[in-house]
Amino acid sequence: MICFILYQIVAKKRMLLVSEIVSEMSMAEQTLLNKINRLTTRTVATAKAGRHGDGNGLWLEVSPTGRKRWLLRFSFNKRVTEMRLGSAASMTLLEARIAVGDARKLVAAGVNPIEQRRKAVPAIGATFGECALSLIASKQSGWRNAKHRAQWSMTLDTYAKAIWHRPVDSIDVASVLQCLQPIWQSKPETASRVRGRIEAVLDSARVKGLRSGDNPARWKGNLDHLLPRARKLSRGHHAAMPYADVPGFMVSLRERESIAGMALEFLILTAARTGEVIGAQWNEIDFEAKVWAVPAVRMKAAREHRVPLSKDAVRILTRLAEARTSDFIFPGRRSLPLSNMSLEMVLRRMGVDVTVHGFRSAFRDWAGDETHFPREIAEAALAHVAGDATEQAYRRSDALAKRRGLMEAWGDYLDNRDSNVVRLAK
Repeated sequence: MICFILYQIVAKKRMLLVSEIVSEMSMAEQTLLNKINRLTTRTVATAKAGRHGDGNGLWLEVSPTGRKRWLLRFSFNKRVTEMRLGSAASMTLLEARIAVGDARKLVAAGVNPIEQRRKAVPAIGATFGECALSLIASKQSGWRNAKHRAQWSMTLDTYAKAIWHRPVDSIDVASVLQCLQPIWQSKPETASRVRGRIEAVLDSARVKGLRSGDNPARWKGNLDHLLPRARKLSRGHHAAMPYADVPGFMVSLRERESIAGMALEFLILTAARTGEVIGAQWNEIDFEAKVWAVPAVRMKAAREHRVPLSKDAVRILTRLAEARTSDFIFPGRRSLPLSNMSLEMVLRRMGVDVTVHGFRSAFRDWAGDETHFPREIAEAALAHVAGDATEQAYRRSDALAKRRGLMEAWGDYLDNRDSNVVRLAK
């Protein structure tokens, strides 16, 4: 059928570039492709709240908070149905189109793709591990980044190992205590998360009919009578380098010819977070305006953040653009983004006992101690929400122009260049 043209070609040549695939199509096929594939990588990245159709039943749904997910609308047994395909943060446009092709092949064969997916849930007698993996797979579309999924998988695989291969309907309070007691006092925060995740897995298993009765991992009225109150950690700040030492550090950092080193330099210049930088893509950069638009899905506050790019930040991007091999600005292996630990490893190899996140603190201390920029501008540069709810409601601008002056001054300071910023008296 003609509606499967894109799917059939991509399925046969998944390893080819899209441009190569399109070049092999006939004129009739390319005409149909233009009618079906209305979205582009750029329009997906910049799409506003609402629904945006790609054709062939594929829709991009953008929530008011900026979260994006793929939906398939199809007719089965004369009834229009919607099927969630996944988050646009973890599924590319091309992958979504392939998923649509797979689903429509099932429909054409008289199989409901939603029912087919449900059959993949664990059967009676499933183990705790199978239920855990099923729960993670069902929840991941609502998570903003792969790090959250990795944390769920790692904590359960590591600390629930004693019950991982046990039938989920055989797990009792003693089984849960076997997992929690070894770490309850030594790793209280981790233990609390493990308990909550075990409880979630067992709850999902009960809903699916795989077990019955009370949840043995429940805290209130259950484990709170068997475990001592967890010791609260005194939270410290992220280890930060004094801002006076950062210019000297930048000299050493720039001697390291690596993608991770350049990513760390870019992070320091923009005062951004690790996840925002390693996930940065070229379609987020406006070279003409010298602005980096970080989409809401990668922001802690779940809303788009515009970053004014200083001359040094643009220099890094220009250099990388000349050797571009991926949609990601700082690609790792196989053109995928760098790992979450890649920037921390740069610091370790340099023998620097600070955290990547600590450079945000260094920037904030410098802005407060050495400049006359208002507090609100410095907080906005860090994508912090300043002021009460009323003040936030009336503040519509992101003060981009004022923040540009601050970021240029920061770049000048890091390069020991003269700046027109008035230093505060000591």
